[in-house]
Amino acid sequence: MVIPAYNEAENIPAVLESIPLGELAEAGWTTEVIVVDNASTDGTGDLARQHGAKVVFQPEPGYGNAYKAGFQAASGEVIATGDADRTYPFDMLPQLLDVLVEQDVEFMTTDRLHPANRESMKDSHFLANHVLSLVSRVLFRHQLKDSQSGMWIFRSHVWSGLDVRSPGMAFSQEIKNAAVRAKYRVLEVPIEYRPRGGEVKLKALADGLGNLGSLLEHRLRRPEPEAVAAVPGPRAAVIPTQTTPGKSECVLTATTES
Repeated sequence: MVIPAYNEAENIPAVLESIPLGELAEAGWTTEVIVVDNASTDGTGDLARQHGAKVVFQPEPGYGNAYKAGFQAASGEVIATGDADRTYPFDMLPQLLDVLVEQDVEFMTTDRLHPANRESMKDSHFLANHVLSLVSRVLFRHQLKDSQSGMWIFRSHVWSGLDVRSPGMAFSQEIKNAAVRAKYRVLEVPIEYRPRGGEVKLKALADGLGNLGSLLEHRLRRPEPEAVAAVPGPRAAVIPTQTTPGKSECVLTATTES
C-alpha cells in the first residue's frame, strides 16, 4: 500500500488506523504500508512511523514524484493507493481486493463522481473533475468516468509496462490513460468519497489547466521504447463497469500480496 503525504500530520494517524490489517490477514493478505513523506514540515513522517508504516522520504515535491518513490520501494505483487487526507474508505479494501481477484483485473481504478458523493467535493473541484474526465474519454477512447481519482489497485507488473512521466497532480490521470493505452485489463468501480480532513491543497483552476495541458501532451506523446517492451504480451481491452455504490462496492486502496 502506497500513500503519498505532504503535511498531513492532522490526518495520517486516522488514515493508518483505518486500514483493516486483521481482516486482510484473515483473507490471506500480507500488508506492507508505505507512506511517502514528500518533504513535510509538520512531522508527518514521524507520526507515520509511530503508527507502524514504512516511511520513504521523497525530497522532490510533487504528487507524481511521491508515487514514483513509493512504487520503487513497494515489494508486493499488488499495489494499492490512496491519499492521506481521509477522503478514501481504506476500510473497504478487503472487498475491493476480492473484485480484483475474482474478475482477474490488472488495473482497478475508482469513480467518485456519482451523486452519492456530491456533498463531499467543492463545486469547483466537482466541475473540473468532470471536464477533465470528459477530455480523457475523448482523447484516449475509453469510458472511465473519473480520470482524477487517487485510488487505484493494480498488479505490480503493470507499473513496469507504463510510460508515466508527470511529477505532479497529472500523474493520477496519466497512470489510468497509460494503462488503457497499454491494453491492460482495466476496471472502474464506484466508491464512497468522504470530506477531506485539514487544509485543502488542490487549486482547482491552476491544477485543472495544468492537467488539461498534460492530457494533450500525453495523447500526442510517442511511448518510451522500454515501456513498450515491458508490456508482457497481448492484453484484453478495457472493460469498465459501473454498479450502484453500496457498502459492498465502496472499496478503496492498497496492500501487498505475498
